[in-house]
Amino acid sequence: MRPFWVTDTTNVPVLGSRTRYIASLQVYGLIYATKRKRQLSDMKDKNLNLLDMFPEELEKALESLGEKKFRAKQVFSWLHKGADFDEMTNIPKALRETLQSEFALGGSAIVKRRESRDGTVKYLYELGDGERVEGVRMKYKHGVSLCISTQAGCDMGCAFCASAIGGCARNLLPGEMLGEVLSAQRDCGERISNVVLMGSGEPMLNLENVLKFLRLLSHPEGLNISLRSVSVSTCGLPEGIALLADSGLPVTLAISLHAPNDAIRQALMPVAKRIPVDDVIKAARGYVKTTGRRVIFEYALIGGVNDEPEHARELAGRLRGIQCHVNLIPLNALAESKFTGSGPERTAEFLKTLTDLHISATLRRSLGADIDGACGQLRRVYNGVQV
Repeated sequence: MRPFWVTDTTNVPVLGSRTRYIASLQVYGLIYATKRKRQLSDMKDKNLNLLDMFPEELEKALESLGEKKFRAKQVFSWLHKGADFDEMTNIPKALRETLQSEFALGGSAIVKRRESRDGTVKYLYELGDGERVEGVRMKYKHGVSLCISTQAGCDMGCAFCASAIGGCARNLLPGEMLGEVLSAQRDCGERISNVVLMGSGEPMLNLENVLKFLRLLSHPEGLNISLRSVSVSTCGLPEGIALLADSGLPVTLAISLHAPNDAIRQALMPVAKRIPVDDVIKAARGYVKTTGRRVIFEYALIGGVNDEPEHARELAGRLRGIQCHVNLIPLNALAESKFTGSGPERTAEFLKTLTDLHISATLRRSLGADIDGACGQLRRVYNGVQV
């Protein structure tokens, strides 16, 4: 079996099935035109971003400049430490200058940092074209977790999420996602041990870039973060879920369900008007069957909408027999949204109903409420939009 960081993707199922995936998105009506307000400023006169490359790709790029192959390993190592060109001290100055003139790093720079009273840190990153995305660093007993974005904004339109307001500007490149991790790790001075793709964006609509990012993230000559410590969150696009399962990458799948039935889910998530809950559950069962890994169902508790005991019982009925866990989420307040979070008593009752029905479930600890910790909030503030 080939290592999953290989660059030859000819026979990788997820890429081999790209036509099928695109066709399925067209059926669901989810194909959208990427709105590039401007081209990547760092890419105007440069064709490649170094952080997007595997060592083998770096070798070819350096060979084209007349350099020896061994330089690729050195450059790759520096890149995955978050280093700039000037920091690559074992690289000849002339080569560093050539790299800087011919390529872009292609990462993500921290332009704003907010720290919560609970120790959570919210980052605002700026990309090469001026687009901004967010990340959140959280400290747990088991290590340091980082939530990253996969798109600048989001087109899913979930009624309770700030990321959806204004839509998606563009997809992030693999190196830009990797740059979020590298910048955060340099900022905190600790190893990032867990990564969750639960920030702005729908990963399944940027799947090829996401898969390459995951391979770069886990590359043994780079950060070497175990993919078993990585979670990928989706609104529940069945073909994307199937392709992620087929990729062979041992990540945890997290599905943003947020409702036990179509009527409630359609009121919260526009995608549900085209993808029924039954299709999402079927895709989850398929993921478990293919990978042997349990699925996480994300469920934001919204007062008077999806938090009644009857909703918990209906949810338990749908999930029975699936190797899964329900992550109950306290809803963050958003000025543009009419929704409010459930109270502590209703939350406790919902959780108890699920566990009494033998559904594994926990309540996510609320972090970063005092620093615009919810997805999309900080980006909108610094884009000049009040939240």
